[in-house]
Amino acid sequence: MASPEKDLTTTRGLRVVAIGGGTGLSTLLRGLKRFVRPSASVPSGLPEKSIVDLAAVVTVTDDGGSSGRLRKEFNMLPPGDIRNCMVALSEDEALLSRLFQYRFKAGTGLEGHNFGNLFLAALSEIVGDFGEAVRESSQILASRGHIYPATMSNVQLDAWMDDGSRVMGETQITASQRRIIDLRLVPTNARPLPQTLAAIASADLITIGPGSLFTSLIPNVLVRGIPEAIARSKAVKVYVCNLMTQANESVGLSAADHVSAIYKHAHRPIFDCALINAVPVSSELAEKYRAQSSEQILPECTGVEALGVRCVLGDFLDEGAVIRHATDKVARKLLELV
Repeated sequence: MASPEKDLTTTRGLRVVAIGGGTGLSTLLRGLKRFVRPSASVPSGLPEKSIVDLAAVVTVTDDGGSSGRLRKEFNMLPPGDIRNCMVALSEDEALLSRLFQYRFKAGTGLEGHNFGNLFLAALSEIVGDFGEAVRESSQILASRGHIYPATMSNVQLDAWMDDGSRVMGETQITASQRRIIDLRLVPTNARPLPQTLAAIASADLITIGPGSLFTSLIPNVLVRGIPEAIARSKAVKVYVCNLMTQANESVGLSAADHVSAIYKHAHRPIFDCALINAVPVSSELAEKYRAQSSEQILPECTGVEALGVRCVLGDFLDEGAVIRHATDKVARKLLELV
């Protein structure tokens, strides 16, 4: 007989919070959204679980490209990662979603800007609040989830490197050739939205990753209140490990090193499980990434389990022109873990 707890989650649906930024978070959301009620269909072999509430908590430290320009000119939060998540969660990633992703290729002042970024900037000016602009835009795109900036504070990344130097700003940190030892937010007293803390408190599943370790994942746990809320939550907490290391951020780091870095900056352990790909990358793509100082993260579980984190191995690899997580496989496995 099924346990009362299993009956409860099956009946009422799951509450899921996905934390991160960059392409990693939007890729994960594309897999999770197909299980959001009322459109969720239960594929063969998957436990009868669907998502009744999906929330994305998105880092807001980007200071480059279109987002960086709008951030400086309008003193607003960078919209790029949030826009990507809105599109990923949209009901139909067709014409309207493509419009939000359109980037101007010419035009004085327009070249390089993304239409969705400009739309969020304009709507923020109209409604007077960036968070409200995100909510309104999500409704326009019929997004199947809630999107919350990690903080409404205008924060900047401050990194201390292995040679003792200090580098300010996400763009400069990403371009640096030194290993990051410590990362901080400026100002240090940035706080999350109450809705974010409420979503974490009521969650059945919380994920962090995949994404750039120091510029997409760790900035979220530097926001005061978020790591504490994760630690208190009764949810299953999963680190979705990157497939490859990243030049200038995580070269040479193992899966356990990634978890340790997050723990160091969160000042506490926060994971129950780590989802790690166990399928080798093809030799052709491995060579392509090696030329960019990037290597596959090996499915080595000893170090991860030494941190008190259960190692969950599987085939989560999707190879194309680039290497990505197989979103459907990742989503299925995450729901199985609850």
